[in-house]
Amino acid sequence: MSAPSVEVRLVKAGATKIRYPAEVVADDGTRLTVRAPWAGDGVRDFGFVRFEAGDVFTEYYWRDRWYAVKEVRSGDGTLKGWYCDITRPAVLDGGELVVEDLDLDLWVSADGTSVLRLDEDEFEASGLAARDPEAADRALRALDELELLAREGGFTALLT
Repeated sequence: MSAPSVEVRLVKAGATKIRYPAEVVADDGTRLTVRAPWAGDGVRDFGFVRFEAGDVFTEYYWRDRWYAVKEVRSGDGTLKGWYCDITRPAVLDGGELVVEDLDLDLWVSADGTSVLRLDEDEFEASGLAARDPEAADRALRALDELELLAREGGFTALLT
C-alpha cells in the first residue's frame, strides 16, 4: 500500500508559482510533513547551494506558524541544508496543500555555520507592509524566530 499523497501548491502574489505531488510522511493536525523530489526545472544555483535533479526535499508545513522548513538532501542522501520559506500558515484542502509565499527566506547550511536571510528586497518591494501590515509584521517575526533558532542551536528541534 502506498503512502497518501497531496499536491503542494505554492502561491505568490495571488498566482500559483509551482505545484507538485508529494508523499505525506506525517500529519499531527498542526504540522504536516511531506517528501518530494526537486520540482523545479533544471538546476537552481543560489551560490550557497544548488538544487538539482535527484535532490529530495522533506518539507515541514505548519497550520499555525508563518513559515515552512524544507530539508534538502542530494540523491545520495547527503544533507545540503534547510531552505525556509516565510509563509502564511499552510492550508490543507482535500488533497491540496496551499502555501502562500511571503517573499522572505532563510538558508541554514547542513553544518549550521551559514545562516542567510534572503529576499528582504523582494519582501520590501512586494508592498505587503502597506497592504497588510499585520501579515508583514508576522512574516518578519517568523524570519527573526527561525534565524534565532538556527544561530542558537534550537533549529533542528523544530523538525523532531
